[in-house]
Amino acid sequence: MKYNIDQIKENALQELESADSKKSLESLFVKYLGRKGRVTQFLRNISNLPPGERPEAGKKANLAKKSLDAAFQKKRRDIESKALQTEDRIDVSLPGRSPATGSLHPITRITDRICDIFVRFGFDIAEGPEVETDYYNFEALNIQKNHPARDMQDTFYISDNIVLRTHTSPIQVRIMEQQAPPVRIIAPGKVYRCDSDLTHTPMFHQVEGLMVDKKATFGDLKGMLTLFIHQIFDDKISLRFRPSFFPFTEPSAEVDILCVICRGKGCRVCSGTGWLEVLGCGMVHPAVFENAGYDTDLYKGFAFGMGIERIAMLKYRIDDIRKYFENDLRFLRQF
Repeated sequence: MKYNIDQIKENALQELESADSKKSLESLFVKYLGRKGRVTQFLRNISNLPPGERPEAGKKANLAKKSLDAAFQKKRRDIESKALQTEDRIDVSLPGRSPATGSLHPITRITDRICDIFVRFGFDIAEGPEVETDYYNFEALNIQKNHPARDMQDTFYISDNIVLRTHTSPIQVRIMEQQAPPVRIIAPGKVYRCDSDLTHTPMFHQVEGLMVDKKATFGDLKGMLTLFIHQIFDDKISLRFRPSFFPFTEPSAEVDILCVICRGKGCRVCSGTGWLEVLGCGMVHPAVFENAGYDTDLYKGFAFGMGIERIAMLKYRIDDIRKYFENDLRFLRQF
């Protein structure tokens, strides 16, 4: 034989001393004690020895194999023990780690908050299609064809008569067609306009409200919106109603609040005016009631609408609307 069993054992023990990992130990085990290892091959070749040498060779080979098995086992324990001392260990006495959980998006939080406030005022939540007809999105709301107000909408047209809704006001018309007064609804949802910059996105969210009754007045509208503003921000914030124009309300107003950043002193956010616009409102135009089939001599109503991103930006003091849609976890985890 090329090597006698003593030489094989000596070589194995020398190489075993330098093994410092489970991988190198496994490689040595295969080399010497595996199915094709040197000790195994020696045992298989004993039958080729002269008959007088076989007993002694077999005895030496079995002893060498047993000795090497013990040496490999000891080396394996040493390597495992060393690994436990140097690698991270699991301390079962530590409290368990809770799995990472998600949270509501800031836009969802503000939407829920707005809806909660108006539900307590007695409003119902209504929904409608995001793909609308030209009639419900414009004409039923007193925005006739070629009306200048259509230019303000920056509309996505799917066809001549089908659009992506530019506001949630069409829901108000649909509800009035289906329900006799009194009506008290809010309509949250996505809306779409061709606009994109620091304060505008092609898709954004609005909440619009409608109240119709025999004795609804502009004073009721002012009182309700004042209470809403105080609940969504704080009860010390000042607000004002500024005359404006909307084709579906008359008279119309825009609601400004004292700047939440500078508290009226003037800053970059409020363009130095000390005031921030938050929503539009007004008494429902008689033409809208007529389109819905309501008796304009018997019923009065008011409507209001606001951009949810606008409220969220002021509430959380966010200066770029695009942050809401970038899905940056560093930003979202703050909420």
